[in-house]
Formats: sequence, C-alpha cells, structure tokens
Amino acid sequence: MPKIAITGKGGVGKTTLTALLSHVYTQRGQDVIAIDADPAGNLGMAFGLPAARDAELKPIAEMETLIYERTGAQPGSIGGWFKLNPKVDDLPESLSITHRGVRLLRLGSVRGGGAGCICPESALLRALVTHLLLRKNQTLLMDMEAGIEHLGRGTADSMDAFIIVVEPGLRSLGTARQIQGLAAEIGVKRVYLVANKTRGAGDEAFVRAHAPDLPLLGSLPFTLDALAADQGGLAVFDQAPVLLAAAERIADALAA
Repeated sequence: MPKIAITGKGGVGKTTLTALLSHVYTQRGQDVIAIDADPAGNLGMAFGLPAARDAELKPIAEMETLIYERTGAQPGSIGGWFKLNPKVDDLPESLSITHRGVRLLRLGSVRGGGAGCICPESALLRALVTHLLLRKNQTLLMDMEAGIEHLGRGTADSMDAFIIVVEPGLRSLGTARQIQGLAAEIGVKRVYLVANKTRGAGDEAFVRAHAPDLPLLGSLPFTLDALAADQGGLAVFDQAPVLLAAAERIADALAA
C-alpha cells in the first residue's frame, strides 16, 4: 500500500491534497491513516471533523507523560539518556480518531532544538513514523510542513512518493527547490509536484517550465468550492467535486 508524504510552502494546499487523496484511497477499499505532521494541525478540518472531535486529537509531541513513559526522559531534555527506539506499536490505534473511514493521527512539532533535535519527543515521533511506514497493508499519507522533520535516512526508502504542492508562482516553486534538496539529502528518490489553484493549461506550463526536473503528477484547479468547504467546516471532498476528480487522476498517475 502506498506511503506518501505531502509537503510544500505554507498555505499552498498540502492539507487539501492530503484529505482528497485519503478519501480517494478509502473509496478504493484501502485501509488509510492520515498523519497531521504540520504544526498548524488543520487536517481534521479538511475532513469535516467536528470541532469537538478535532479537539480530541491531541498532538503526540505534547503528551509529556506518554513521552516520559516510552523514552524514560522528560520532554525537552537534550543530551541525557533516553530510549531511541521506544515502544510505539500500540499508539496508532490508541491515539487516533477514525472519521469518514480514515484514521487520523496528529504528531505535533518538537519545540526547540530545530528539526534535527536529539530529544525524547523527537525519538518517539520518528519511531512512530518508522513503524507506520513499515505497515505493508496500510496506506499512509503524511501532511508535513515545508521540511523533512520526522523523516530520516532509515525511512526515506519506505516512501513511495514525496509530493511537493506548489502554486503557479516563483516563491512557491523556490520553496519546492529547497524541499527537493532536503529530500535528496536523506535519500528520497521519488519526488513529484502537484500544482494547486491552477487556472488552466498556462499555469501548468509555468510550473513545468520552472521545475523541469520534477515530474508534475497533476493539478488541482482553482475553485470557490474549496473556500466554501473551509468556511463551512465541511469535508473538501464532499463540497468540491472538481477537486475530487483531480485527486482521482493524481492517484492514478502515482500508480502508473
């Protein structure tokens, strides 16, 4: 089953694409887990998850008692002794919420120390992501910030696709270049683009012209239906059929 990381500059539509593809794979009969690894933590809203249930999705990086129990060290401690390979196999089921057939899990972000922080919470999150990547019978989609936190050389080969979402603009494509470099550093080989908020073939041509070495899987057209879904707290795949159809084509392109 596919393991897909979705990243890009803030606000480009990573969360929208994650929700759309999660729904596509679920409708195709796959067991799907969608991981919210963006500090903004808005993935549940893209699924139309009610606010009360969304509040139940606590960021694992902020669960101090759990981190101490599993690693043997207090969160935020750097340089001391703690387990680098803590027990995590029970966490996906116990800490997730299932909505619309998709299991949702929120990682949160390690505070302080940067993306390379060697600390208990980082060790726990990396171990959890590694465990999920090795589950052969489950489709995984990870909504990430513009970086590679939670990933490392040991997990890069388990990723079937590293999708960078871009808008048809130079700033967004510049961020894509930076992410491409970070991905290469940890050995990610399958890096793709998806263009969002496109207004026609001209926008797709612009993206291809400015990133000729990154395959363009497809595009999500600009539509006010996406804004309406966001404003109403509704699932984007219910409210924007044109985006769902585009996500179907992107999933097909990935499988080709």
